Amino acid sequence: MKPLLNPVFPKTLNCHGQLVVLDKPVVMGIVNLTPDSFYLHSRTKGTEDALHQAFDHLDQGAAWVDLGAVSTRPGADSVAEKEELARLIPVLKALRKERPEALISVDTYRASVAQAAIDLGADMINDVTGGSDPQMFGVVAQGRVPLVLMHSRGTPKDMQSLTHYDHLVEDILSFFAERCRQARDRGVLDLLVDPGFGFAKTTEQNFALMQALDRFSVLNSAVLVGVSRKSMIYKTLNTDAEGALNGTTALHMVALQKGAHILRVHDVAPALECIALHQALQTDLGHS
Repeated sequence: MKPLLNPVFPKTLNCHGQLVVLDKPVVMGIVNLTPDSFYLHSRTKGTEDALHQAFDHLDQGAAWVDLGAVSTRPGADSVAEKEELARLIPVLKALRKERPEALISVDTYRASVAQAAIDLGADMINDVTGGSDPQMFGVVAQGRVPLVLMHSRGTPKDMQSLTHYDHLVEDILSFFAERCRQARDRGVLDLLVDPGFGFAKTTEQNFALMQALDRFSVLNSAVLVGVSRKSMIYKTLNTDAEGALNGTTALHMVALQKGAHILRVHDVAPALECIALHQALQTDLGHS
């Protein structure tokens, strides 16, 4: 029987001078600071609600919490920078004060918002546009934090019409190779890549991308996977986002087998159970 892929560890990330070692897969808990996230139960209403959700993620064992103040679901309206900052800053300030040890990622594609977040203690920037803002790489490099580059096309309004690829996996790998080169040339030391499940990809393309996830190891970057409760799951299972936890867990195991380092999730405890079982399986294989 062909053995499951054992990811190469450790990967290290420098966060404001603090060295974070990814000696095994970890979980990033999603905190949506928006009123229109695709998953109803992930929406928060104000700072206290968002903090409660962040505390829950951390208390359940999330290594990171990811604060996002702009919805990127298909069809979502754009949000002005002023509104994004108004949603983000109070939560980031309060979370940094209440949990000074927490690792905080900020999900933004604006360099100006990234700068404000880093100034307030954000430990990572998660850019769903893969560095489309020409100032982003410089801001992240100066801030000495890791950067997640996600593959996407267009905007939430039109991305689902931009799903033609000459060669799906090769095109996405080429995108990352170029963006990673640009980022490193600007001084970004720690890069993670996110294939962008659900962003400018059909359901069939999402599954093809998952099947080929192990190929992303050629980029020599940690791989972040975000499939939690997404439409590739609930459409396939004829349910909805609320009914997609079991399917999410199934794909999380596949992602881990194919080398994922970070699972970005709505449900921290089930994802950690999946990692624990995957780790046990790797140990058993190593002793067989």
